[in-house]
Amino acid sequence: WQPGTDHAGIATQMVVERQLAEAGNMSRREMGRDAFIDKVWEWKDESGGMILGQLRRLGASCDWSRERFTMDEGLSKAVLKVFVELHKQGLIYRDKRLVNWDPHFETAISDLEVENREVPGHFWHFRYPLADGSTFRFPVAHDEDGHPTEWEDRDHIVVATTRPETMLGDTAVAVHPDDERYKGLIGKKIRLPIANVAIPIVADEHADPEQGSGAVKITPAHDFNDFMVGERNDLPKVNILDRRAHLLSKDDGTGGLKRIPDDMRGMERFEAREEIVRRMEALGLLAAVEDKTINQPFGDRSNVVVEPWMTDQWFVKADVLAKDAIAAVEDGRTSFHPKNWEKTYFEWMRNIQPWCISRQLWWGHRIPAWYDADGNIYVAESEAEAQAQAGDKTLVQDEDVLDTWFSSALWPFSTLGWPDDTNELKRFYPTSVLITAFDIIFFWV
Repeated sequence: WQPGTDHAGIATQMVVERQLAEAGNMSRREMGRDAFIDKVWEWKDESGGMILGQLRRLGASCDWSRERFTMDEGLSKAVLKVFVELHKQGLIYRDKRLVNWDPHFETAISDLEVENREVPGHFWHFRYPLADGSTFRFPVAHDEDGHPTEWEDRDHIVVATTRPETMLGDTAVAVHPDDERYKGLIGKKIRLPIANVAIPIVADEHADPEQGSGAVKITPAHDFNDFMVGERNDLPKVNILDRRAHLLSKDDGTGGLKRIPDDMRGMERFEAREEIVRRMEALGLLAAVEDKTINQPFGDRSNVVVEPWMTDQWFVKADVLAKDAIAAVEDGRTSFHPKNWEKTYFEWMRNIQPWCISRQLWWGHRIPAWYDADGNIYVAESEAEAQAQAGDKTLVQDEDVLDTWFSSALWPFSTLGWPDDTNELKRFYPTSVLITAFDIIFFWV
């Protein structure tokens, strides 16, 4: 087969940064981008040879003269061409969406790089007062058939959260449209404590009447499910965290800063969590604390808690590209052995989300997009081509790099010389058989 290696963006950068720190050298930011990348190439030359040496000792039968690397000149050319072409077709775009954010490495990471772990945690139950001071009758006892038998007058809705600090970014409270307890409140407002802003009570099926109070705080800028509720109900997305997962200390344009008390601005997220709980208790708005095992996302390399964070990133319209891939299996042009793995393939492909392809790293293929002072974007295979589009405007290239999988996905044809029309490409592409591990069926195959 075609031997070679990929550049393993975040993993490689992490290793080199750690080595620099252990040797007492400057950090990558002190060193600067170009000097740091030179250091990474030095490390690659050492470790890359070790990887291929191990393959040889395993007895791999390859034409070693054809060894490739995802950041060599030919493959980098293919990456640029694919990015530019997909952008022209509207299949690559820049958008502000929620991503898995690693606050240690300060970069977006993929779902594959997020490790969900069960850890001891808490559910904090908060009282959110109705904005107009009105009350409603809430059932507090039921008969054996589930019918209410006792009520109490309430001037608040109780919501529960495992992340109290995110309440500062709440933009609604959701209740199920068929939940009789809250039907009369839909459309009314809540006075969000501490932030001191009014937010609406909305009807949405995301709220489960059987879970807790049946009411859910909605924080579209800090929770993936809440983001979708926000889209359905046209809610604002208010961010309260910076790239280090500290509460904002500067205005980011989403309205989050003005919700944060002055003495909490810049506070680390877990310190902010304790402070929010303390203040809610002091206000008499902490209804209960429930000890519970919770699922928490960790970065598989940083080992820190990952935050759903709303930021500008580059995305691929994976759902559009998935259509032909789904059809190929459905009509028999592509078949799986064993056949039962088709189910895994279809489940992923039919529910696929936009693919975030940008990473806030230095090691990797730098995104071929340039910006002028007005924020206009020029996508081209070279700076000269971008400048030709922009005229006499001064341009600055995007700082981000592409996800390693973007270049790895081109491997079957980029290693054969594409986009040039080579003899190897004509002879060996497309292939007829792909032998792979099941765990990357939906990530790569």
